[in-house]
Amino acid sequence: MIVKKRRRREGKTNYYRRLKLLESKKPRLVVRKTNRYIIAQIVESKEAKDRVIVGATTKKLKEFNWNYGFKNVPSAYLLGLLIGKMAKEKKIEEAILDIGLHRVTRGNRIFSVLAGASKFLNIPHDKKILPSEDRIYGKHINEEIEKKVKEIEKKIIEK
Repeated sequence: MIVKKRRRREGKTNYYRRLKLLESKKPRLVVRKTNRYIIAQIVESKEAKDRVIVGATTKKLKEFNWNYGFKNVPSAYLLGLLIGKMAKEKKIEEAILDIGLHRVTRGNRIFSVLAGASKFLNIPHDKKILPSEDRIYGKHINEEIEKKVKEIEKKIIEK
């Protein structure tokens, strides 16, 4: 009997998918969800070693006076804008999305990060997978959030 690698046994890494991502030799937009925040990083891999170029969490939105949840679709979108802007400043033009072991569901928070980051970076994706504009701007929550998202979006783009 062949024993699987430890991270595969623990359900943390899909080595087949990771190998396909590394073979592209492009930087990866790594998006992960925790119990309180969403984390996004641009990671480069060389010689089987990962190096984080830029990274941010939704907690960083406090600097833009974001007083709402850090796990919802609008905050994920703003995080995507922020990470895209940071990557553009580091002269990164393109990336590929790495969602790890998260489920692929249309319009979820991970693809909301993709929607924000793709405003600055060339990331291959299908438009059908992105959340609707109403969900991105938080209309499904309340109108106050919609105004705040548009205000912060303008700050990030102009920054």
